[in-house]
Amino acid sequence: MIDLRSDTVTLPTDAMRAAMARAEVGDDVYLEDPTVNRLQEAAAAAVGKDAALFVPSGTMGNLLAVKCHTQPGDEVVLERHAHLVLFEMGGMAWFSGALPQPLETVDGILDPEAVRAGIRHQVPYYQARTGLVCVENTHNYGGGSVYPLETLAAIHQAASACETPVHMDGARIFNAAAAQGVSAAEIARHADSVMFAFSKGLSAPVGSALCGTREFVERARRVRRVVGGGMRQAGVLAAAALVALEQMVERLAEDHAAARRLAEGLAEIPSLGVDPARVQTNIVVGRPAGGAPECARLVLELKQRGVLVSQLTPDSVRLVTHRHIGYNEVDSTLAAFRAVTAA
Repeated sequence: MIDLRSDTVTLPTDAMRAAMARAEVGDDVYLEDPTVNRLQEAAAAAVGKDAALFVPSGTMGNLLAVKCHTQPGDEVVLERHAHLVLFEMGGMAWFSGALPQPLETVDGILDPEAVRAGIRHQVPYYQARTGLVCVENTHNYGGGSVYPLETLAAIHQAASACETPVHMDGARIFNAAAAQGVSAAEIARHADSVMFAFSKGLSAPVGSALCGTREFVERARRVRRVVGGGMRQAGVLAAAALVALEQMVERLAEDHAAARRLAEGLAEIPSLGVDPARVQTNIVVGRPAGGAPECARLVLELKQRGVLVSQLTPDSVRLVTHRHIGYNEVDSTLAAFRAVTAA
């Protein structure tokens, strides 16, 4: 099967498996796992932060960030289709008592002026205040869209002027860095905390990092314990994540090239509604004519031809390239699409 459902389907490399087998481990709850400690230092350095915390998932990393930045009853300003809103089961309400204040955008990129207007600062005591601004970079629902650095800087400046922290859901921050030709640290400096994933395009089997100041990370460590994130001899997992960070970042441009080839080919089928100009990283979104019924049929018939894609919304499909998808797989996928749409 050619699996384009997500870059989370990537399998660990041989180097990762070897590193896991020989990993030096200890009890991380006692802060004694040397491999976890090395990973956390490397993760923090990669995004230019003082400290990092290894967590099992990006969802947990975002959950901890909201909890550590807010008080119950606070609002969180973020994009309407953010992963935190659509795909994390209302965790900010469940666990932090925080309320999302979603803002509309075209492609998932928040407008700094809209953020400025949305922040409730120095409000009367009977109104909720804004405790946090969240940005998602790259933006999943926006088709892997990338925040311009000047936009991130303006959002951070607007939030800081209102004494409001900014958290970046940077699950694919290294894709954003590759697309812009800058370091992940250059992007992350416009946020007070950042989460990124090892288990997407970087191909590690498990894990994300939550990064920020040392004080913030120590608070997050306590909260991680509450939600069952004390992983004991987690160095076995951290070893694979270290390899991901050291060996897999530079190749992400290959995934972007594959996505562009895929988008350009799909654009030749007008009924799929694919716009190559909107493809910035490794995600391609199509909105087939016919809406939800057509999407469901497309997903099913492609599967029968050996191609897996995901239905992002009732009327859109998502294809994500990764290290298992080269030009041969792209061309086979395009052939399957042509066959299905011609039927």
